[in-house]
Amino acid sequence: MKFGIDRLISDPALRAPLAGKRVALLAHPASVTADLTHSLDALGALSDVKLTAAFGPQHGLRGDKQDNMMESPDFNDPALGVPVFSLYGEVRRPTDASMAAFDVILIDLQDLGCRIYTFITTLLYVLEAAAKHGKAVWVLDRPNPAGRPVEGLTLRPGWESFVGAGPMPMRHGMTLGELGLWFIETFKLDVEYRVIEMEGWKPDEGPGYGWPLYERAWINPSPNAPNLWMARAYAGTVMLEGTTLSEGRGTTRPLELFGAPDIDARAVMAEMQAFAPQWLQGCRLRDCWFEPTFHKHVHQLCAGVQIHTEDPSYDHEAFKPWRLQTLAFKAIRRLYPDYELWRDFPYEYEFGKLAIDVINGGPALREWVDDAGSTPGDLDALTVPDEEAWVEERKPHLLY
Repeated sequence: MKFGIDRLISDPALRAPLAGKRVALLAHPASVTADLTHSLDALGALSDVKLTAAFGPQHGLRGDKQDNMMESPDFNDPALGVPVFSLYGEVRRPTDASMAAFDVILIDLQDLGCRIYTFITTLLYVLEAAAKHGKAVWVLDRPNPAGRPVEGLTLRPGWESFVGAGPMPMRHGMTLGELGLWFIETFKLDVEYRVIEMEGWKPDEGPGYGWPLYERAWINPSPNAPNLWMARAYAGTVMLEGTTLSEGRGTTRPLELFGAPDIDARAVMAEMQAFAPQWLQGCRLRDCWFEPTFHKHVHQLCAGVQIHTEDPSYDHEAFKPWRLQTLAFKAIRRLYPDYELWRDFPYEYEFGKLAIDVINGGPALREWVDDAGSTPGDLDALTVPDEEAWVEERKPHLLY
C-alpha cells in the first residue's frame, strides 16, 4: 500500500497545484516515506516544491520531549534553513506570523485513532487558522492503526480541550484526512482542503486491522507509542493518565499495562472477570510486576496487569479497550473502596477539573466507577447510543 506522502512524492501530477506556492509541512518523527526518509527531507529534495516553513506538534518535530506538558521551542532547520514553528510551546494555535510564511500547509502526522491524541486537535486548530488567513490545507493521509471500531462516550459540550477537539467518542475509527472533512462540516469552516488519499488501505483485514503490519516500519509518533499493541490499547489505557495508577511510563511497554505498589493484580483481574466478563473479550490479560524508572511510582515495585493483543487470541471486533480499562477502575474501586484513584492535577493546562473528566470529555465515566450500585448495563446505556450515533455521523466522511 501507499501512504499519502509516498503518492505525493512519486506522482508529479499530484504536486502540480503546488507550483509557485510557498509550502509548509506539519510533521513529527513518524512522518517518513516508505524508505524511511523523513517527509521534510523528501519534500526538500523536490525541485518543484518550495518549502518555506515547518511546524511541529506536541513532543516536537523531532519527538524529543518525553512527557506531556513538556514544551518545544521554535528553531531553524539546519539542513533546509527554514523556520520550524512549535505548536506545543508558547502557543497551541498557529500565530498570524507563522501563517504568513506559507500558502499551502501539508499535514503528515501519524495518528493513533483516539480523541485524546493531540495531533487531531492540532489539525482542527490549523484548519481554523487556515480559514481565517485564506490558506490551503492538504492532509497526506496515513492509516489509523486502531482501525475502524468505535468506542466510548461522546465528548460533552463545555468539555472541549486540547485533548478533546469536538463531540466524538474516544475511539473514533477515522483517518486524519477523514477527520479533517468532519471538522470542516462540524465547525462550518470555509477552507480550501484536500486529502492525498492512501492506496490499498484495508482496515478490516488482518493481521494489522488498520496498520499494514510487516509492510511498513513502526516509528513512534510520540515517545510512549512504541508499537501497534500500544495503539490498540490506547483508547483505554490513556485514561490511566488521569489516575494515580502507573500507565507504564518509565518501562519498555508504556500504555499496554497498568499497576501500582498497593494493589493485588490477580485480585483485580478476578474482580474484572466476575463483574463484566463480556468486556474482556478479544485480548488476554497477564498479571506482572514492573518498576518504573521515571514518572508515577518511580523506583517502586508495582503489581500490574498487561493487556496482550499481539497473539492469535486477538479479536479486532470484540476487543473493547475503553471498557476494559473502565472495568479495571471499577474492580479497584470495589476491592478498595477508599482508594485514591483519581489524580488531581491540571491535565493539559485544564484547571479546576479532574484529569479523568478532561480525558473523558465529561464526568460520566468517573461517576459510574464511583457509584457502588452501578452496573455494566448502566454504562452501556450511556455509551452505546453515543457509539451508534457516531457510526452514522462519520459515514459521509469516510474515504476508504
